[in-house]
Amino acid sequence: MTYIGLMSYYLRIEIKQGKDEIFVNKKKFVKEILKKFKFEDYAKANTLVECRVKMLKNDEIEKINYIAFKSLVESLRYLICTRSDILFGVGLVSRFMKTPTMTHLKALKRRF
Repeated sequence: MTYIGLMSYYLRIEIKQGKDEIFVNKKKFVKEILKKFKFEDYAKANTLVECRVKMLKNDEIEKINYIAFKSLVESLRYLICTRSDILFGVGLVSRFMKTPTMTHLKALKRRF
């Protein structure tokens, strides 16, 4: 083995190591997700889940591309290990990955 210095970036996780502390961050990964799914211009929501919105499996609302939706959900699920504040909302929306609608996509946009 060879010593290559302190770890700084591994599995899309930024790591800053000090003498007595280690700081883990996924800010760069979040920016990549925002850019990939064109969410840069969206404002943050104050609540994690919108009140009084019923998410149904077979909504009559406009269906969306399930492959892109699944990719977004999977990216957000990867963020859960460092952002536990989005755990409930992402788990709720991930139930609808086979037949996503605009209601489900709008709920995901609140996660950022």
